[in-house]
Amino acid sequence: MSARTGGINILVLVSGNGSNLQALLDAESAGLLGKGSIVGVISDRPGVYALERARKAGKPALVEEPRRDLPKEERRLELSNRILGRAREWQVHYIVLAGFLSILRGPILQEYRGRIINLHPSLLPKYGGPGMYGQRVHEAVLAAGETESGCTVHFVDEGTDTGPIILQRRVPVLAGDTPERLAERIHQEEHIALVEAVQRLVKEHP
Repeated sequence: MSARTGGINILVLVSGNGSNLQALLDAESAGLLGKGSIVGVISDRPGVYALERARKAGKPALVEEPRRDLPKEERRLELSNRILGRAREWQVHYIVLAGFLSILRGPILQEYRGRIINLHPSLLPKYGGPGMYGQRVHEAVLAAGETESGCTVHFVDEGTDTGPIILQRRVPVLAGDTPERLAERIHQEEHIALVEAVQRLVKEHP
């Protein structure tokens, strides 16, 4: 695949249902991403619905599974290098982690420094870091008695959820909230936040 002439090529990495991917696909279809174009979707898990969403939108959708026969850090590096190979092949300008659960390591972080973004379901730096994902985040927020939570889009660096913050969206924590209810309200904001962050990247692209 070659880069779209004059376009800004975006690769989206997913692990699950893909509703945030869908928000990006819908935004692109509506012309809201400007010159931004999703040129491929990669999942680290087979059979997830995000792959079907990509295919329905006419996007190349691939599975790159981690090699379970390798030690954890080697596994992360090997997978990251495969993804980097795809990004080079597709002449990708930006990489968007939309619910991607694998940790990136190695050369991809240098080659795409300042060009990889991640969506996290809390107001970082609170409730980020190793092991903090999905329902665990919302359970921790409620256990701590927080009065608000939200989501963060940030640049990816060598740490876990430690890169510079691009934007955040906030929601109140309501009396009687469960992790599921809180997650659902935050999820609605995630769709808005991720589209807005990608719009910024496209607009500010050199």
